[in-house]
Amino acid sequence: MAKFVLVHGAFQGGWVYARIARILREAGHEVYTPTLTGLGERSHLADSAINLNTHIRDIANVFKYEDINDAILCGHSYGGMVITGVAHEIGERIRTLFYIDAYAPADGQSLVDITGAETALAFLDQANGHNGMIPPIPAAIFNVNEADAAWVDALSVPQPLATFVQGVQAGADSAPVANRTYVFATANGGDWFVSTHARLKDHPRWKVHTVPCGHSIMLDCPAELAALLLAEATR
Repeated sequence: MAKFVLVHGAFQGGWVYARIARILREAGHEVYTPTLTGLGERSHLADSAINLNTHIRDIANVFKYEDINDAILCGHSYGGMVITGVAHEIGERIRTLFYIDAYAPADGQSLVDITGAETALAFLDQANGHNGMIPPIPAAIFNVNEADAAWVDALSVPQPLATFVQGVQAGADSAPVANRTYVFATANGGDWFVSTHARLKDHPRWKVHTVPCGHSIMLDCPAELAALLLAEATR
């Protein structure tokens, strides 16, 4: 039996992993789908003071209070920032870092460092008009399948700007974890992860896969993603 901790991306919550969690649990594995502070069912705690460190602590505490060891820690999109930070705090508890069309930052990088100045200015402008919060980005921009797009939009909530501006102390490549896997969605609606995929695809320390779907692989191609996670369990 493997242990999976699945960390969602910006604006969303643990709800986005329901299909994947069901498949993994039916295969006999232990699965955790925590929701980060201020998002999903914890949106009543939303506050512009929430930053990346808050979310790193959220996940580190799941490991502590659930007594999780030897886990496959997954992060989608912004969740890649979170799991990178977690790995540098409790790397001895993690077997694999598994990035799902996600940011895999270098030392000191923030999300806006990776996305570039134009996107950073757009986020700042949005946050200035919404008390330090960034309104949800429509699912259609990420090429989420039509059957799920309206549902995703209905459950998405604003994200604190501070989570995008604060950087990790140390990056994905230097994390004290034995295994690293990256899954790239080739039709994700933008070029947010093209440079990350290009950097990692031939890297000897990374296992890299591509899936021909939109950004929310867990919704667009749940069977394919579950198969990759189940293969990771036997690695």
